[in-house]
Amino acid sequence: MFARRTHHNESFGKHYNSSFDKHRAGKATSSKQKRSFREAAAAVKKVDRVKKPELSPPSGSTLTSPIITICVGPEQRLFAAHEDVLSHSPFFAAICRGQFLETATKRVNLPEELPEIFSSVLEYLYKGDYYPRLRLNKRRNTWELEESDTSNGRGTAESTVFHQSSGQVLLKDTMLYCTADRYGLDDLKRLALRKQGLQSGIQCSTILASARYAYANTPDNDSKLRAHYLALIIRSRSTFKRSGTMQMEMEKGGMMFFDLFVAICNHMDDMASAKSPLFTKSPRTPH
Repeated sequence: MFARRTHHNESFGKHYNSSFDKHRAGKATSSKQKRSFREAAAAVKKVDRVKKPELSPPSGSTLTSPIITICVGPEQRLFAAHEDVLSHSPFFAAICRGQFLETATKRVNLPEELPEIFSSVLEYLYKGDYYPRLRLNKRRNTWELEESDTSNGRGTAESTVFHQSSGQVLLKDTMLYCTADRYGLDDLKRLALRKQGLQSGIQCSTILASARYAYANTPDNDSKLRAHYLALIIRSRSTFKRSGTMQMEMEKGGMMFFDLFVAICNHMDDMASAKSPLFTKSPRTPH
């Protein structure tokens, strides 16, 4: 098994959600087509309002199509899925039509994928959600992750996965978001981002490693997941500023920390504007 939990000294237990609360992050760009982090944060905040998410399984499949065998990871773990179900992903639809599918055995090889992540992708394609599933708390009128039930044999809800290539523990929802982006599953991206916002007690080192993974595996014009991490770091700055891991990551540098600087500047501007509502008004010219 790749999945495991880690326990370090640097952690914080408050829930952080993808609505970003009132801390908005922004980034100046030279292209009008690239969305700023401020716009992305506002968009996610709008989506995060309590409403029933799209959790129904993909429609149009009768589960009578041919079975495709998928060989996943370096250990070649085998999965089986109906071709119609897989084809809801443009990535797999192209494979089923193209030359990457071994026609004699109807087999697809994905040596770079993690079995834990691909298993969740298949679960989403068939059921419209993946473990741990979303549950509506009717008393609070909020969405929550289902509580772990050891009687079903699945154990506790794991929020992290060990990424062998990097040798680091990463957030499962972040890896699912990036995988869904490659597979062209936009609804799964939205679901993964929502679920990541419901996680709690995540270690600083895991957050920073996952943020770097998000930057390395998402295109520059997809700022939602990146903005999520920037807003989280700003909101939990009292924890991160004491983190030795944060110091080491900043010494390594990278685009993420320039974006973080811009987001902090925007956050400070927002606070200044909120405290001084008349700050932007022009002084009255004396007659």
